[in-house]
Amino acid sequence: MCSQTRNWAFVISLVTLGVAACSGQNLDTTVSFPEAVNKAKEVSASEKLTGSIKIDGSSTVFPISKAMVEAFQKSNPGVQIAVGVSGTGGGFKKFCANETDISGASRPINAEEMELCKQNNVEFIELPIAFDGLAIVVNPQNNFAQCLKLGELRKMWEPGAQGKISNWNQVRSSFPNQPLSLYGPDKESGTYDYFTLAVVGEEGKSRSDFSPSKTDTALVEGIAANPNALGYFGYAYYLANQNKLKLLAVDSGSGCVQPSPQTIADSRYQPLSRPVFIYVKKSAVKRPEVKAFSSFYVSPDNANLILQVGDVPLPSVALEAAGLRLDNGQTGTKFGGKGSVLGVKQDALK
Repeated sequence: MCSQTRNWAFVISLVTLGVAACSGQNLDTTVSFPEAVNKAKEVSASEKLTGSIKIDGSSTVFPISKAMVEAFQKSNPGVQIAVGVSGTGGGFKKFCANETDISGASRPINAEEMELCKQNNVEFIELPIAFDGLAIVVNPQNNFAQCLKLGELRKMWEPGAQGKISNWNQVRSSFPNQPLSLYGPDKESGTYDYFTLAVVGEEGKSRSDFSPSKTDTALVEGIAANPNALGYFGYAYYLANQNKLKLLAVDSGSGCVQPSPQTIADSRYQPLSRPVFIYVKKSAVKRPEVKAFSSFYVSPDNANLILQVGDVPLPSVALEAAGLRLDNGQTGTKFGGKGSVLGVKQDALK
């Protein structure tokens, strides 16, 4: 188990990288971990793994999974891994129907999904992997919006706004009288679920007259092409498209805060920061390639891959706890089947 001193050193490295990212510096974001090579690497090197793994689910988790797959296959070219993007809800439908081995999720599993898994005898191991912040973005031509209050976001997105709040000056009187065009994830998305809970106050409740998409890349392109646009998605997609988008700060009552590795890690960017997960089918873990890849995914040695795509890795102690749950085959969820949960801190994920 890593010492407390080591965990603080890791958090400090995240904060330093967050400040540098906000200043626009180009830095090597590789995090050094002096631990011995993890068990998954040892197994793969000695046994020359083969087989296949099917992954689906969250578009927010997709960049992390993609980075993990690419790194894992460098040492394990005989393992074929397919990664799909059906959204958190769509991914759970496939996972609980026994169609996939691993499901990425930007919120915890909910009661309906748990019941579907139970009906199909799918036991799952819940592994938290990182923290993500929801980026609120506009078109770069927008020169008036810098920071929005949480109440102003609610005014835009609540169901009662449909057909009524259609201009920027209806959100704030000092904003110009020009059309407001909204973009967001579709209803299969865990990001949609979390955003509606955090902003509107009830999961799944939102105006429907916005431009939805299953992929965050399509949302980026839509906002980048529309001077009147506002939308939201995982922070990693903003980082990958900074030249096309303008990031807004959010004031939830304690002043304007932008998402960054620092503000996500220290919980200042609330309520728009949340943990993200992978769920691994217990029966699939019996296959060496699935066990090795899942262990690789939650190893502290590979947390730098999470940081490089723009999310905030969990502290080593939390990742090690996830590894123990995997090793012990510990099934179920720590979140009671509630789905999206606000205000989750890193300590709750150990």
